[in-house]
Amino acid sequence: MNLSQSDWKKQLNEDNNAVILDVRTQQEWEEGIIPNAILNDIYKGQGFIYKLEELDKSKNYYVYCKAGARSSQACNIMKQMGFENTYNLDGGFMNWKGEVSIPEN
Repeated sequence: MNLSQSDWKKQLNEDNNAVILDVRTQQEWEEGIIPNAILNDIYKGQGFIYKLEELDKSKNYYVYCKAGARSSQACNIMKQMGFENTYNLDGGFMNWKGEVSIPEN
């Protein structure tokens, strides 16, 4: 499900079963993230799938990339794998007005 920036942020803040998933590249990740996000680069192909298989399908996943296309694709893949609740950040990180942090290496 695609959510606007404001709806994604509001719903995320009210969700105590939330996981934030960043599907960008390592290089994009290092430029800044939405706090508490976990990285799973969709360009890693089968590696991306393996990491998804390790995740708890009962959680609610808030997924983002730079502009919203990769995260939309990731949500579709996750749905096919049995994840019930995935929320794509419409417009992606480049339009994010919320808090940003620099990930620790």
